[in-house]
Amino acid sequence: MLIDHWPLLGLELVTPRLTLRLPTPEELAVLADLASQGVHDPATMPFSSGWTDLPASERARSVIQQQWRRQGEWKPEHWSLNLAVFEDGHPVGSQALAAKRFRLVREVSSASWLGREYQGRGIGTEMRAAVLHLAFERLEAVSAVTGAFTDNEPSLAVSHKLGYRDDGFERRVVRGDVVIMQRLRLPRSEWNPEFSRGMRITGLTPCLPLFGLSGDDGSADQSRDRV
Repeated sequence: MLIDHWPLLGLELVTPRLTLRLPTPEELAVLADLASQGVHDPATMPFSSGWTDLPASERARSVIQQQWRRQGEWKPEHWSLNLAVFEDGHPVGSQALAAKRFRLVREVSSASWLGREYQGRGIGTEMRAAVLHLAFERLEAVSAVTGAFTDNEPSLAVSHKLGYRDDGFERRVVRGDVVIMQRLRLPRSEWNPEFSRGMRITGLTPCLPLFGLSGDDGSADQSRDRV
């Protein structure tokens, strides 16, 4: 079976409201359709890549290509887990967790987007908390980093709510203008386990080598799944 060769297909993060996992081809098409409808006010640009400025059909195609690219280029020393986010079985957005040389560095980064109709309901916080739960409670990361432009108040609010500290600034160019990126960092020691309440992870053990880990690293096996 395909899952025997690519165990990430069996990895699932479950929160009180959401399920995060790799999408099937049909679900990926639904996710692409959602992105094609727009994920933010077109007068603003919260993404460095500017991918949402693409025409709707190209924006949808880019969601599919990125999912294929991330899986196709996956290496234990450089990986990006792009999970579809489901509410009541329906795709509502995407949450990524990525790392380079994780076995040694033990630091992860995250990125996400959410369909406009699903914003403002706390889903963004819950889906980020899910991958932080994976990183800190199961993969034993020592820190998590992220970033948002200084005018992206919703994203910054999610990060601060989850305990991230401001960690400096970067100057970027977006749409031909200089913008300021606020870097943020969350040490494992400051992760609030209350955000893990009601979460569980299944299918992780066979995936550990793909993350550059093994059971010998102290990483959790299935017996440590939490409810």
